[in-house]
Amino acid sequence: MNRETLTGSRQEILRTAARLFQQQGYDATSMNDIAAALKLSKGGLYHHFQSKDEILFHLMDHAMNITQERVVNVVLGIGGAEERLRTLIRLHIGVVLSEGDREITVMLHENHPLPPSLRKRINARKKDYIHFVEGLISDAQRERKAKSGVSARAAAFALLGMINWIYQWYKPSGTLEAESLARQYTEILFAGALQ
Repeated sequence: MNRETLTGSRQEILRTAARLFQQQGYDATSMNDIAAALKLSKGGLYHHFQSKDEILFHLMDHAMNITQERVVNVVLGIGGAEERLRTLIRLHIGVVLSEGDREITVMLHENHPLPPSLRKRINARKKDYIHFVEGLISDAQRERKAKSGVSARAAAFALLGMINWIYQWYKPSGTLEAESLARQYTEILFAGALQ
């Protein structure tokens, strides 16, 4: 389910929960905290979501929708493996650093609390994305006739690890700008996996 199919009240609950989970952490945020921030009764909150786990799942699912829409769908429309990979790096960094999409940082930080059945669904979507990135790297390696010996799989995990960790240390007021990061991360990947 994506935000377009959610009611306005559910959207507001998800936005508020994402902000609270990001600020306080999932474990430290109660359903009472979410209800209070929304000026809802606890019963009013439970009318929309049965549990905090359900809220977290919908946040993570939406984060994957954002990644699909803003990264994968754009990259699929680009010709040339190297250009697709460069674009993926830039767009993925943009998604991770987007202040308006707290769902992304919640997903990157709070995966462990989900119950196994919901975690399995989110992890399946994450694996699909990893395979997508791996395929792009493999295509770029073939296009460049790379001889580095770095597997596309290892390169995909390294790249995603670097990008997904940015939210932990990046400061918009700091010396590194998002575009500079995209260039530098692209250089790191191309120098290591595409030589």
